[in-house]
Amino acid sequence: MGLVACNLATKTEQASIVSSQTENKEFDPTDFVDLFIGTDGKGKTFPGATVPHGMVQLSPDNGRTGWDWISGYFYPDNVIAGFSHTHLSGTGAGDLYDISFMPITKPFKRLALEGGPKQGSIASHFSHQQESASPGYYQVMLDDYSIQVELTAGLRTGYQRYNYSADTQTGVVRLDLGYSRNWDKTLGSSIQIIDERTIAGYRKSTGWAPDQRVYFYTQFSAPIKDYVINKDGQPSVGKAHQGVEIAAEFEFDLNQSKVVEVRTAISSVSIDNAKNNFFAEGGDKTFEQTRKEAKQAWKNELSKVEIQADTDNMRQFYTAMYHASLAPRVFSDSDGRYKGPDGNIHTSSGFAKNGEPRYEFFSLWDTFRALHPWKTIVDPDRSSQMMTSIMDHYKVAGRLPVWNFQGNETDMMMGYHSVPVLVDAYKKGLLKEDPKDILDAAIQSATQQKFGLASYQELGFVPFEERKWNVSLTLEYAFDDWAIAALAKDLGEDALYQEFNERAQNYRKHFDSQTGFMRALDQQGQFRQPFDENAYHPEDYCEANAWQYSFFVPHDIEGLVALMGGNTAFADKLDTMFEVEQSMDEVPEWISGYIGQYVHGNEPSHHVPYLYSFVEQPHKTQALVRKIMDDLYTTKPDGLAGNEDAGQMSAWYLFSALGFYPVNPVSGEYVLGSPEINSAVLNLDNGNTFKVRAENQSDKNVYVKKAILNGQELERIFITHQEIMAGGELVFIMSPTH
Repeated sequence: MGLVACNLATKTEQASIVSSQTENKEFDPTDFVDLFIGTDGKGKTFPGATVPHGMVQLSPDNGRTGWDWISGYFYPDNVIAGFSHTHLSGTGAGDLYDISFMPITKPFKRLALEGGPKQGSIASHFSHQQESASPGYYQVMLDDYSIQVELTAGLRTGYQRYNYSADTQTGVVRLDLGYSRNWDKTLGSSIQIIDERTIAGYRKSTGWAPDQRVYFYTQFSAPIKDYVINKDGQPSVGKAHQGVEIAAEFEFDLNQSKVVEVRTAISSVSIDNAKNNFFAEGGDKTFEQTRKEAKQAWKNELSKVEIQADTDNMRQFYTAMYHASLAPRVFSDSDGRYKGPDGNIHTSSGFAKNGEPRYEFFSLWDTFRALHPWKTIVDPDRSSQMMTSIMDHYKVAGRLPVWNFQGNETDMMMGYHSVPVLVDAYKKGLLKEDPKDILDAAIQSATQQKFGLASYQELGFVPFEERKWNVSLTLEYAFDDWAIAALAKDLGEDALYQEFNERAQNYRKHFDSQTGFMRALDQQGQFRQPFDENAYHPEDYCEANAWQYSFFVPHDIEGLVALMGGNTAFADKLDTMFEVEQSMDEVPEWISGYIGQYVHGNEPSHHVPYLYSFVEQPHKTQALVRKIMDDLYTTKPDGLAGNEDAGQMSAWYLFSALGFYPVNPVSGEYVLGSPEINSAVLNLDNGNTFKVRAENQSDKNVYVKKAILNGQELERIFITHQEIMAGGELVFIMSPTH
């Protein structure tokens, strides 16, 4: 089949091409990571220090509350109120910011910051001219105190280095265990002065996750000269303190050295476990050793894919790989224990068998679409471990996770999207669990009586009288049911296959042939009136409107095309989606990065640009994905069009830049698009390499004249997972016309 396309304006071709290896220096992908991409605008990422999938995210906090400060840091701000050890990457809700340290000198400066204490926050101004970051490292100058701060991290430890000015005789390090912003609220805290260099304690809080416990163990590089403890706003005497909000100020004599280092390990289990984590990573390890190891960990992680592209695309690609390697993250301690969703302490079953950790922070409504399929290619071993963690959650909580982190189920968003993630892993041979156990867990999720599922099982849809997001619930449940049917079929469970295959067709109940949209239904099966396909209220669609959800049938695109009137009518509908303007008077905060009614800044329609290929118009897919990559991903701090959402926004880019995307993330098929890179080598864990090459690549040559896999021209619109993992070469012949 010839792959065809239509003309679309592109950016001016860039002349500078970066090769994957220079003559005098080994290629290092960390050189192309910009940690400030996504820290402005809608991205909600953080610039601090962490390692791949690390438990610690040691990063600066501006000290303000608000949508812009969800990750703790917002690039347009110019103050820092502390450096805390836990952060969320690109989510739509603000939480964590645990164990916050701040180096200062007397007299302190208090600034009035939104969401801070009434008396003002102890903070300092800073400038981006004296700030830098790279994978595993962050540095900033606190202007108000003339203190240079450096951060690095291990898997479960954070390491800070404070360099005070030459004329400073006494340095102060402040620990604020009551620090909370956005959804987070401190419930209790404790601190112990163990010896002149060591402190320990905990912070317990509630917020997005209702039961958060962070125990810590900290060592200073210099002896504490003096200290002051404040408990709930009042001075407290002694070496052990418990309260709600505890703040401590530690003084250090700087006559011998102007540098104070602070190393902290954390745990969800206990202070003793935090201490064990500290020494498990080397109790006498230096800052520079930790920084070097963090950099090497990131180099190893990012070298799994080696690309050649222009400079901006190199930065976009490796920054996206970085963001896609932050979540899910390790939650268990060095002994395998962790706080479970039942509030009790458990040991990871993977640790008991193979020394594998427990992972949490599964943003499944976002990440089932592309992040988890991405990991099955570039990190299959870790992906397998994550599946064990999902099943561990099920065994403790009694149901599969929806959106879990910090040992809690938050039930954020919707669906039972653990199911397609598990089924995809099963089909790719990445499950250590008995697949019948997976099927049992999936059926438990699908036969619950809450979240609209009682009505869904009885009526085949969720009525709008019952709850908001009703159309989205039915559509996403139908997809998850299809995944259950696929697993049941493989296991020879014919009755279950038939049942869930029929449920997978429930999407049809919402389709209105008169308007051509998926619409809300009342309990009698009648469409809600009036109807406006462009409106975001009432909220029948999850963070979307009818345009963005009416195409969410990734498991039965052929059936959806037929419902909409066939190939031509379907393509016309897509054309209109990308042409009809948004109503700027009512666009919600989460609607961003749009082309007409298509919204790239949120997940529900991420697959839509690829749907043209299913109706024999792949040229429009090719033009659109290149436009999205060119216009909606940049190397500026606001270079992400929407919330990073724990890696999904970046995973879309990674797949698309290579030239393919998992429209149905359980199918094992990747639909072809238009690559943005010049060439790529995927260094697979099984020892094979899969190469991608774009001949005649340029900003103007966005169309694919033909695609060749292992020397044979492709007569289909996709490649398979098996073909990638077997190794080989995919060549795109690029053209300025279709």
